[in-house]
Amino acid sequence: MIDFNNKGFFKLKQNNEYAERVTALLLDGEEVVDAYKAMRDGVVFTTKRIIAVNVQGITGSKKDFTSLPYKNIVAYSVETSGTFDLDSELEIYFSSLGKVKFEFTGKTSIVEISRLISKHLLS
Repeated sequence: MIDFNNKGFFKLKQNNEYAERVTALLLDGEEVVDAYKAMRDGVVFTTKRIIAVNVQGITGSKKDFTSLPYKNIVAYSVETSGTFDLDSELEIYFSSLGKVKFEFTGKTSIVEISRLISKHLLS
């Protein structure tokens, strides 16, 4: 499970490997929008939620999937990349859970992720 006390996550880079790993967890009509991978862990944004994948153990065969529905988001903050700082950040505040911070490196559609979250928050 995501460590809500730590409030951090490894730098994520766009990678579809984790989109394939969460396919069995998706509901009817739910689709993967984007997927990101850190060293071993990953995050998948779907049309209904965020799924964080925490790979555990030496072999990596054990995995923890944390489902974070958009409907539980109360606020979020986006920091886009700049000229010298190429990383972008997304902080999400979940009701009754706390804050999660995702840091992205490389080419990231942070604006599209922001629009996806806004769509669920403001609709």
